[in-house]
Amino acid sequence: MALITWNDSYSVKVKQMDEQHKKLVEMINQLHEAMKVGKGKQVVGDVLGSLVSYTKTHFASEEALMKTHGFTGFEEHKKAHTSLVGQVGDIRKKFMEGNAPLTQDVMTFLKDWLVKHIQQSDQKYGQFLNGKGVS
Repeated sequence: MALITWNDSYSVKVKQMDEQHKKLVEMINQLHEAMKVGKGKQVVGDVLGSLVSYTKTHFASEEALMKTHGFTGFEEHKKAHTSLVGQVGDIRKKFMEGNAPLTQDVMTFLKDWLVKHIQQSDQKYGQFLNGKGVS
């Protein structure tokens, strides 16, 4: 069973961002599945590394879109992105060093952060961009 199931409440009504959010959901679900079935450290580490990398790519896309259209909450949004990238990078580093297992608590953190971020912060830029005709 998936950790996160995409639904319309996650949509920011900006196609490019919704597609990227779906990819992040898929990657978190892949990581959760790998952890649940006891995949080896390298496999889980690779999936976690891909998640970190794609998250950075997604955040850069979001930030470019916000900046291009003059979203007033840009700086605050960027700080939230920077914080998460740091946290997930630390999780991966500790996991790869053998200092912290990937646990259900970590998966819950990732899920809760992504869902909350999309439904609260991302919805704000979605409404802003929709008002400018971006969909």
